Amino acid sequence: MASDGIVLKTEGLTKYYGGVHALEDADFTLQEGEHVAIVGDNGAGKSTFVRQITGVEQPTAGKIFFDGKEVTFGSPIDARDVGIEAVFQNLALADDLDVPSNIFLGREETYFNLGPFSFLNEKKMYKRSMEALERTGVKIPNLRNNIANMSGGQRQCVAISRAASFASKLIIMDEPTAALGVQETTQVENIIRGLKKQGIPLILVSHNLRQVFNLVDKIWVFRRGKIAGMLEADKTDGNEVVSLITGVKTGVHENASYI
Repeated sequence: MASDGIVLKTEGLTKYYGGVHALEDADFTLQEGEHVAIVGDNGAGKSTFVRQITGVEQPTAGKIFFDGKEVTFGSPIDARDVGIEAVFQNLALADDLDVPSNIFLGREETYFNLGPFSFLNEKKMYKRSMEALERTGVKIPNLRNNIANMSGGQRQCVAISRAASFASKLIIMDEPTAALGVQETTQVENIIRGLKKQGIPLILVSHNLRQVFNLVDKIWVFRRGKIAGMLEADKTDGNEVVSLITGVKTGVHENASYI
């Protein structure tokens, strides 16, 4: 990790879509082992910010520093290669494949690496999948079952276990429980707590303020494409967060006033 303890930092991160300013001058920091939330209304810039720092899109302007070095991610593979894993709302799972095949999708273990003629090491992938699920506390009765036959909660847990298996430095979750029931949401939240114990930094994008206050150290509020403020979770409350989201109140971002 970087010597100053900062895992991720952005300076002036900006994204325009034609004349639409989706993200402007976003200055953000994430410390080692820290879990933070990004909150805000629809269209506030949350997902746009995540897409820039995971290589899904490239910024219009600004800088990204990861692990103490300035980086440019041309694709999600570039971000993945340095230890960043993301779980998006669409999960990016292959319905017709089983659990090990999904966990190792794009990173298949082989006996011989001969391109399209490679032989998959299914035994090794199965064993490592079992270990990944056990490490994150996920219980799937039959790993050979296709993803299409699983509940929404099981699918989400597979996606998170995949991220946790390969994320050496940072996990990003974009609304991981938005479509889940109470029991499935609790399971995902327990996984997040387990990641905290392991010291893996995490960025959580969520509309659920109860969840945010239960899981994170800091809350970053986005409004109209800008960072409206940063609050420490144990020193604020829902009313203050909502007031920043709605613009009733200006925030404090790294001890500086923000509009």
